[in-house]
Amino acid sequence: MKRTDRDEYSVFHAKLTRRVCGSVALSVFIVAALYRLLWKRRMGNVIVWFLVNVMNMNHQEAFYFYSDHFRLNKDLFFCAAVFLIFAMMLWRLFRGMSRYFSEINQGIESLLTDGGEQIHLSPEMLPFERKLNAVKRTLAERKEQTALAERRKDELVMYLAHDIRTPLTSVIGYLNLLEEEPDSPPEQRAKRVHIALEKAYRLETMIHELFEITRYNSQQITLSRETVDLCCLLVQLMDELTPVLAARGNTAVLRMDEDLTVQGDAEKLARVFGNILKNAAAYSDPQTKITVSARRAEQDVIIRFQNRGEDIPAEKLEALFDKFYRLDQARSTGTGGTGLGLAIAKEIVLLHGGSIQAASEHRTITFTVRLPGGAS
Repeated sequence: MKRTDRDEYSVFHAKLTRRVCGSVALSVFIVAALYRLLWKRRMGNVIVWFLVNVMNMNHQEAFYFYSDHFRLNKDLFFCAAVFLIFAMMLWRLFRGMSRYFSEINQGIESLLTDGGEQIHLSPEMLPFERKLNAVKRTLAERKEQTALAERRKDELVMYLAHDIRTPLTSVIGYLNLLEEEPDSPPEQRAKRVHIALEKAYRLETMIHELFEITRYNSQQITLSRETVDLCCLLVQLMDELTPVLAARGNTAVLRMDEDLTVQGDAEKLARVFGNILKNAAAYSDPQTKITVSARRAEQDVIIRFQNRGEDIPAEKLEALFDKFYRLDQARSTGTGGTGLGLAIAKEIVLLHGGSIQAASEHRTITFTVRLPGGAS
C-alpha cells in the first residue's frame, strides 16, 4: 500500500478510534457517577426528595418506600444501569458503523449502473471512495473493450467471408470452365489452370496468416531469443525481396552500422521487416527508392522504413495495423496482399516488447520499429 493510501486510511481509522474511545470514556464516567450516587447514599436523598416534592409523599413514607424498593435492591439496579449504559454505547457505535456500511453498499450498487456519475462517500472515507470509483472506471473500460472486441469479431467474420469468397469463387469458376469445355485449346486450359492455382495459393496464404495472427493474439507463440545481426538480416531480406521490389522498378537502400545487433527471434523479426518491405513495395511510387535505416537510441534499437507515395490520412494511420485493413482494395488485390501482413508484424513486435508506428508527411511514408534491449 502506498504511503498516501496509508495516510488516507489513517484518517478513517482515527475517527473510528475517537468514536470508540469517546463512547467508552463516557460510559465509564456515567458508571462511576452512578456508583458514587448509589454507594454514597446521594441517590437515596435524590429519590426521597423526588417522592416528597413530586409524588406528594411525606418524608417518612418516602423514606420507607425508598428503603423497601430501592435500598435493598441497589445491586440489581446498579447492574441494570450498567447494562443499559453499555447497551446504549454499543447501539451508538453500531449506528455509526451502519452508516458507513450503508454508504459502501450504495457505492457497490452504483457499480452495477450504467451511469457515469462518480461515487461520493463521507470525507473520512475518501480512500474507499477512490477505490470504488477506480473499480467503476475499470468495469466501464472492460465493458467498452468487450463491445469493441465483439464489433471487431463481427468485422473479422465479414472481411473473412469476403476475402475467402473472392479467390474461392475464381477457383470454382475456372474449374467449371474446364469441366464445361473439355475440348478447349491446350493454351487456354493451361491459362485457366494457372489462374485457378494462383487463386488457390492466395487462399492458402490467407488462411495460414489468419491462423498465425490468431495464435499471436492468444499468446500461443514463444520466441527463441538470440543475438541477431541486424545488418546481416536486413541485407539478406532485401536480396530475397529484390524480385518483388523490381516488379515496379523500386530499389532498397540500407543505411546503418554493420555491428548493430538486437536480442530477439531472428525468424520472426525477418517476418516483420519482410511484411513492411512488401507493403512499401506495393504502395510506393514506381521507380523510387525504399530507404531502410537503423540506429541505437539508449537501450533501444530503432529501425525505419521510408518510401515515397501518396500521403495517408492521419485517421487511417493506426488502422494500418488492423486485420484485413487495406488502403486500396484494387491495388492490394493485384499485389496479392491479404491485409494481415502489418497486423502480424505488430503482434510480433509487441511480443518482443517493442512498438511499431506509421507516419505520413510530404508524400513520405515512414514505418518505425522500436525494439528493446539491443546488445552493443
